[in-house]
Amino acid sequence: MKPELVTTQSLSDAVGHALEVSLRGTDELLPQDEWVRKLQRSEASGTPLRIKLGLDPTAPDIHIGHTVVLNKMRQLQDLGHTVIFLIGDFTTTIGDPSGRNSTRPPLTREQIEANAQTYYRQASLVLDPSKTEIRYNSEWSDPLGARGMIQLAAKYTVARMMERDDFTKRFKAGQSISVHEFLYPLMQGYDSVALRSDLELGGTDQKFNLLVGRHLQQEYGQEPQCILTMPLLEGLDGIEKMSKSKNNYIGLTEPANSMFAKVLSISDDLMWRWYTLLSFRSLAEIEALKAEIAGGRNPKDAKVALAKEITARFHDAAAADAAEQDFVNRSKGGVPDEIPEVSLSGAPLGIAQLLKQAGLAASTSEGNRLIDGGGVRVDSTVVSDKGLKLEAGSYVVQVGKRKFARVLLG
Repeated sequence: MKPELVTTQSLSDAVGHALEVSLRGTDELLPQDEWVRKLQRSEASGTPLRIKLGLDPTAPDIHIGHTVVLNKMRQLQDLGHTVIFLIGDFTTTIGDPSGRNSTRPPLTREQIEANAQTYYRQASLVLDPSKTEIRYNSEWSDPLGARGMIQLAAKYTVARMMERDDFTKRFKAGQSISVHEFLYPLMQGYDSVALRSDLELGGTDQKFNLLVGRHLQQEYGQEPQCILTMPLLEGLDGIEKMSKSKNNYIGLTEPANSMFAKVLSISDDLMWRWYTLLSFRSLAEIEALKAEIAGGRNPKDAKVALAKEITARFHDAAAADAAEQDFVNRSKGGVPDEIPEVSLSGAPLGIAQLLKQAGLAASTSEGNRLIDGGGVRVDSTVVSDKGLKLEAGSYVVQVGKRKFARVLLG
């Protein structure tokens, strides 16, 4: 007999609000009725739900695209539920093939430990550290041993494993699939068993692995977790997903001025998607802001507010205010308070060569193109002569609106 569907009309205010928070910006929440019943049980018993997010430390740093899922964790954490930040130090040694058409090379233990050191520190810029449970899946995966691994593998079929999209495509294309790759979703699923999670979060590319967790919990006699997938955030270009390899990202450890300016560089349409996925403002506040923009308010006002919110989260309010002022100064042709200082020799030096040596242009030909476009200033004066040679001295050189250097030429 199928369980009775839960309607929003039958929910208490607290559960209705929790469901709204859960669904905000979500790609999928499965099964939603089960999640509602978990929320209702939690409200009745006063027992927080256990919400899990696992991240493999495959790189030393994370960017704001990674924080989309962390933001959702924080929202659920603020509702009073237990957040488990799981560092996949064991699963990283296997290598997750999700979303790839070839295997990801496993990292060494030294690389994993080095990366893991920065993960939680950066995640704590979003999560409340005092209310976050930190776990490492080597706690239960290492003791499992060969016998336990074989017993775990017996609880899932090859046919089900081949339903995974990337495995299917690679198999049909005649590309190799190593046996150890089948172990990754099993071990990620076993994490849910070990932690007795009620809800697991992940990106859309993790859906298969999250469903394996549900299956294994049932196999071990546990109530299965619900799964919540979040969309992959588009980067600064508004087209490709945010990625360091695409150079369309904002790193969590970037300087405040750079972070603020990059947020302001996104399109107006992308701004609203970022508001939904990255801002801690309520949906009602965002809708009110949208209405103001539709009524004639400058969209830049909303973008500045978003840039200050994101910058303050990863730095502080004072740094966000200073970054805003820095951006205003640059827009007016002013010089930021802090700019890199470069010492060069060989005076007199041609302007295009100076741009190259100062790191303001990739080559002298690019320097000449920048001069032709009116994008180069020396001490606030636009350079129009490509034959200009600078004598020994100190110069503030500007390229475009954002690149500055104080050049000490000898």
